Amino acid sequence: MNRDSSRPSSRMRALIAALSMRVRRQPAPTPSEVIHMSSPARVSRVEERVEHVAVGRGRVVVADDDVLVREGVASLLRRSGFEVVGEAGDAVRLLELVGEHRPDLAVIDIRMPPSHSTEGLAAAHRIREEFAEVGIVLLSAFVEVNDAMELLASCERVGYLLKSRVIDVDEFVDTLDRVMRGGSVVDPSLVMELLSARRRNDPLAVLSDREREVLALMAEGRSNIGIARGLWVTETTVQKHVQHILAKLGLAASSDDHRRVLAVLAWLRAR
Repeated sequence: MNRDSSRPSSRMRALIAALSMRVRRQPAPTPSEVIHMSSPARVSRVEERVEHVAVGRGRVVVADDDVLVREGVASLLRRSGFEVVGEAGDAVRLLELVGEHRPDLAVIDIRMPPSHSTEGLAAAHRIREEFAEVGIVLLSAFVEVNDAMELLASCERVGYLLKSRVIDVDEFVDTLDRVMRGGSVVDPSLVMELLSARRRNDPLAVLSDREREVLALMAEGRSNIGIARGLWVTETTVQKHVQHILAKLGLAASSDDHRRVLAVLAWLRAR
């Protein structure tokens, strides 16, 4: 695959840049504006905005060799309350920044220089081995099924998103928050790619069509209530499906949220 096909489209890059500009249009109030706000409601809104920025969501390193995408994502994160402690255009610089700052999260493009194959993914593996506490969110311009499986199977503090998801600011920020809290998030496109695979010894062959649907929603991070709403069934029905899925796939039941999220990935080590 040539480099051009792996790069984000100009339309998507423009959308990311536009989103960062849109968030930027909401500047914090100046001291004079705060002084002249006599209404309690207005003061309350100002205090909420100041408190949100002060608390912050976490410390992040952003790695992407495309300057427009990298700076667009970094700007979006800053305006959403994250502290961007470093930006990298290649895997070597990414590893240096992670070692120096020990961030809460690293947002990494899978394909980076020099070959634009899987340098970002290889760096993500290094980060997981050497700095296990750092959350990792992989970004890709297209679905990378085989390359990301080993990292996704690590179960904790890892996410995989298509770059097109970044244009939905709320969804993107929610994904980063969930990964930093110890959860895992998989792009629905990757889930569907996995579920559509047909192999002779496919572990999912034992599941019914409905159980496959429930499993796909579990991998997206949905709760039982969320799955029930999506499938128009009761929560009790979903709980039974989950129990059957875990039993059929040979997975021990667990109360940990990240194991629910990655139930669909637990069998990938055998692929």
